[in-house]
Amino acid sequence: MASVHESLYFNPMMTNGVVHANVFGIKDCVTPYKMALLVLLSELGRAGAQLSLLERRRLNRLLLPLLQGPDMTLSRLHKAIEESCLNLANSVQIRIKLMAEGELKDMEQFFDDLSDSFTGTEPEVHKTSVVGLFLRHMILAYNKLSFSQVYKLYTALQQYYQNDEKKTEIDETDMELTNTEELEGKMEKEELDVPLREEEISCSGPLSQKQAEYFLSQQASLLKNDETKALTPAFLQKELNNLLKFNPDFAEAHYLSYLNSLRVQDVFSSTHSLLHYFDRLILTGAESKSNGDEGYGRSLRYAALNLAALHCRFGHYQQAELALQEAIRIAQESNDHVCLQHCLSWLYILEQKRSDSCVLLEHSVKKAVHFGLPYLASLGIQSLVQQRAFAGKTANKLMDALKDSDLLHWKHSLSELIDISIAQKTAIWRLYGRSTMALQQAQMLLSMNSLEAVNVGVQQNNTESFAVVLCHLAELHAEQGCFAAASEILKHLKERFPPSSQHARLWMLFDQKIQFDRAMNDGKYHVADSFVAGITALNSIEGVYRKAIVLKAQNQMSEAHKLLQKLLIHCQNIKNTEMVISVLLSIAELYWRSSCHTIALPVLLQALALSREYCLQYLASETVLNLAFSQLILGIPEQALNILHTAIEPILAHGAVLDKGCAMFLVAKCQVASAASYSQPKKAEALESAILNLNEAKTYFAKVDCKEQLRDVLYFQARLFHTLGKIQERNKCAMLFRQVHQELPAHGVPLINAFK
Repeated sequence: MASVHESLYFNPMMTNGVVHANVFGIKDCVTPYKMALLVLLSELGRAGAQLSLLERRRLNRLLLPLLQGPDMTLSRLHKAIEESCLNLANSVQIRIKLMAEGELKDMEQFFDDLSDSFTGTEPEVHKTSVVGLFLRHMILAYNKLSFSQVYKLYTALQQYYQNDEKKTEIDETDMELTNTEELEGKMEKEELDVPLREEEISCSGPLSQKQAEYFLSQQASLLKNDETKALTPAFLQKELNNLLKFNPDFAEAHYLSYLNSLRVQDVFSSTHSLLHYFDRLILTGAESKSNGDEGYGRSLRYAALNLAALHCRFGHYQQAELALQEAIRIAQESNDHVCLQHCLSWLYILEQKRSDSCVLLEHSVKKAVHFGLPYLASLGIQSLVQQRAFAGKTANKLMDALKDSDLLHWKHSLSELIDISIAQKTAIWRLYGRSTMALQQAQMLLSMNSLEAVNVGVQQNNTESFAVVLCHLAELHAEQGCFAAASEILKHLKERFPPSSQHARLWMLFDQKIQFDRAMNDGKYHVADSFVAGITALNSIEGVYRKAIVLKAQNQMSEAHKLLQKLLIHCQNIKNTEMVISVLLSIAELYWRSSCHTIALPVLLQALALSREYCLQYLASETVLNLAFSQLILGIPEQALNILHTAIEPILAHGAVLDKGCAMFLVAKCQVASAASYSQPKKAEALESAILNLNEAKTYFAKVDCKEQLRDVLYFQARLFHTLGKIQERNKCAMLFRQVHQELPAHGVPLINAFK
């Protein structure tokens, strides 16, 4: 199910993806890149009516990221302008060339002419506009420079232009000396080694306040909403180190460094950066300015709270509890109810295995509503719903609770929590075995647009909720035999969530499980066994269960039984009811194969009682099918047919294709066994009906390429056709059986003792 506790991280530098940064002591300064932007603005004013409406729109959209973003090379700037207006890009290039190759007085004259933009009754630039403020800042910064600083700026401009010229000459020489195929290969390699977004950053010197704010807000927003579009961890850390080199007390850069370290699971660096962030807040007095005497204490309690969240994320629960106790103590001393509510939410996460955790969570939700904290209240409701789902509450009560939380989401525009809520609904319907409803919820989340306004045109669709929903969608397609569609979804997941990202573990597990099931269906048990190690690394319980399935398929009954018994005890201790029922069904199958049919019945009845107690309808239907099979083995096929009619409908409506095939195969077996006592005409009619059911089962098994079951169906059909005297149909089934049997030799297990 979707994890909700990740969203409880307190992020003091972000509000709706925007970083509130304050770069202390760094003022706007004139750089060659900013002079190139001034040339662009000057040429834009000269062009005037010569520009078309479309070109002007493109340039206006381009200006803001250019003004706020970090410095970039002249070639990158030229390329960006060229995409909007080719003529203007050439004019800017020529103007910079004349200034760089001219004399110092040309640059001085250029700055003198800039003030003309504000003169006249209808000035080209308004003084309080974004462009106007930029021009005024640059003019003031230039006027404050001494003569030596002006000369250094001029030489820096010359170097800026010459570096671009050298790069252009090298590129032209390479194109002349290299053939087309080698050039394409080199370009592909460069694109792979150095992503385009990293080329755009050139932070060799100190950034201005606005540039630093823009850089941090952009990267923080990308880390939150679309990690793949953010800078790579190594490159981002390099840029942050460069920022901190010029200003070690830049607190927000330390916090972004903390978020960046979390991406690569670096516990030492993330702890180091987090502590430095709160230390800098205290040292600079940023907290005390806005909170009076409470600033120092506020930093301490939120530092302890974030440290507890950090340890909890890495699984250091004892250290997390100690840090949380410290945060609670300081918050109580300061009477900070908001911090106490965050602490209470994390206290539930640390103690959710205890019996009284539900009471703790209900208290948290009530307090959050009382203090006007809709975000925490909604997360509490969703966590409560998740716990209630595992406790066996009915779906209608859970959906009513989620409806109440959805009202909070829409009222306060909490789009991230809307996504989590829909992902929760998808997982709940999957838990209860309603695949159609789960599919509907998954499609709803994928088709809706995020409400939250995210910077740089990024949609909020790379969150954990989308990963959960896409994984469920891939598994649903695989269960219906649409393996090509499932592969496409997994391919999309790999692109959206690379292996290095924090949510990659989700699709890795589903990918391994789908490949395991395909190998088992195909009878390639050695291939399936190779996937067990990968599944175990991602989910130990699932891995042990899959290992037992492989051993059972290879007829290693005693080893499989030992594993399943250990797994059963462990799952009962941790209250994983879904896995307990699956293990009980596998143990019952082991008893069948060992001809201990009567011993299997109490195990199946225990599984049926658990599945009905916890409202797991699909598992209950599957258990009834197993009970019907037991009755067939014990010689009461009429009773087996009666209970089959009560269980087969949910299987056909919501079940996997393999389960549908097994159910129809079992119906045919029961019909044939019941027909033994019928009169001849009635018996022939029953056998004809059984053949029709076998044809349907054969279609299902062929869809998932389950050769072992397909072989059994063909054998059974051949026997029925022989009994009915249909020689041609019998021979056809016998030929197909022989072809499948040659590909997949039998393991010596009697047909009647195998249900799945």
